[in-house]
Amino acid sequence: MGAGHGLYRDQSSPAHRLAPEVKIAATVAFTLAVVATPREELWAFAVYAGLVAVAAVAARTPPGWLASRALIELPFVLFAFALPFLATGPTVEWGPLSLSVEGLYGAWNILAKGTLGVLASLLLAATTPAEQLLVGLDRLRCPSALTQIATFMIRYLQVLVDEARRMRVARISRGDDPRFLWQLRGFAAGIGGLFLRAYERGERVYLAMVSRGYSGRLPDLGTGGPAATTAQWLRVAPLPALAAVTAVTAAIG
Repeated sequence: MGAGHGLYRDQSSPAHRLAPEVKIAATVAFTLAVVATPREELWAFAVYAGLVAVAAVAARTPPGWLASRALIELPFVLFAFALPFLATGPTVEWGPLSLSVEGLYGAWNILAKGTLGVLASLLLAATTPAEQLLVGLDRLRCPSALTQIATFMIRYLQVLVDEARRMRVARISRGDDPRFLWQLRGFAAGIGGLFLRAYERGERVYLAMVSRGYSGRLPDLGTGGPAATTAQWLRVAPLPALAAVTAVTAAIG
C-alpha cells in the first residue's frame, strides 16, 4: 500500500521508530487534554505549544512543513476572526472597532485548540504510514469493522481515482466538455457509473475473500512492525502526562 497518504515523511527519527499504537494513544490523550482546558487559562496553551515543539523535534519535522500543511484549518480561522464582530454581550474598544469579549474568547478558543489539534495530527501522520495507523488502531482494540473499512478505502482509493480518470478521458474523446454547465448531466451520470463499478468491485472482492476463508477479521500482515514495548510506553508517557496535569491544573485554577 505504500505510505498510503501524502503527509508521511520517510526518514529516520525517534518518533518514526515508535510503535504506532503508542503514537496514536499519545496524540489522543494530548488532544483530549487540550480540548478540556478552559479557554481563559492562556498559560496552559503555551505549555501545550511547547509539548508540540518537543514532539516536532523528536520527529525531525521542520516548522515550515507543519505551517504549510496546517493551512487546512484556514476556513475555521476565518470564522474565528469573524466572531468578535458577530457575538453579543460586553464589548471592548480597540481603536475604531468595538469587539465582543465573548467573541474574542471564542475566537481564541477555536484558534488555539484547533491549531494544536491539527499540529498533533500532522506529527502523527508525518511519522506513521497509513497502514501502520490501521495496525495501531487494531492493537488499541478499535472496532474491527472501522479498521477494515479504512483498510479497503486506502487500498482501493487510487484504483477508483484511476478509473474516474479513464472515464473522463473516454467522455472527452467522444466530444464531451465538462467545463460547460449544460453537460452537468453527463458528469452526474459518470459519478453514478463510478459508484456502481465500485459497488460491484466490492462485491467481487468480498466473495473472493470469503472463498479464501475470511471470517470477519483480516489477518495480521505484519505491516505495523513489532508491538509496543514497555520501554516505548514509558518513553512517550511524560508528554501526555504533562498535558493531562496541565489540563487538570487549569481546570482547578
